[in-house]
Amino acid sequence: MSRVRLPATYFEELYARSADPWQFTTRWYEKRKRALTLAALPRPHYRSAFEPGCGIGVLTQELASRCDRIVATDIVDEALRGAAARLAGVPEPPSATVELRRWALGDDWPAEQFDLIVLSEVCYYLDAPGLRTAVDELLGHLDSGGTVVCVHWRHPVSEYLLTGDEVHAIVGGHPGLAIQAQYSDDDFLLEVFTPAQPECRSVARAEGLV
Repeated sequence: MSRVRLPATYFEELYARSADPWQFTTRWYEKRKRALTLAALPRPHYRSAFEPGCGIGVLTQELASRCDRIVATDIVDEALRGAAARLAGVPEPPSATVELRRWALGDDWPAEQFDLIVLSEVCYYLDAPGLRTAVDELLGHLDSGGTVVCVHWRHPVSEYLLTGDEVHAIVGGHPGLAIQAQYSDDDFLLEVFTPAQPECRSVARAEGLV
């Protein structure tokens, strides 16, 4: 089935103009957002993570200390080359095994299971029906006790097919997901979900504190 999303050429043109088109490595906004994203993860460590739209791998690099394995994807070869170069410089001790793939949200999902799926600044490249389908498919590849973290810019971007608020309304409104944590400010929304269960266990409950 055909799905509506921003074309690869949109991103290829951005990377043709800059190796870091969103200034992931220099902007405090980006550094702060990554720190909040990592702090919001309810578990200290994950077995297998999936990160669509990894760009040049800045968040991937920081996730590496929290995961045994990461599958990180992008639709632009130049971005994947930048991510490979960055991850090659990850210092010892050994961190996650990272596999980089050319893949975009809206493609057929890999036949694998993950206990962490990171949707960071990627869902508004799909239209609303495509995103709903992607979340349906996501749930088929998420462990029963897994984590989905969803983070998106809230200001309008004329080329994007959805706003950040619209993305989070769709993801958060899916009956298969239950919200576990959230943070919002004028610039971005951050929400953490787990598969919907009779009881959504908090971090304190998981550690037997309550």
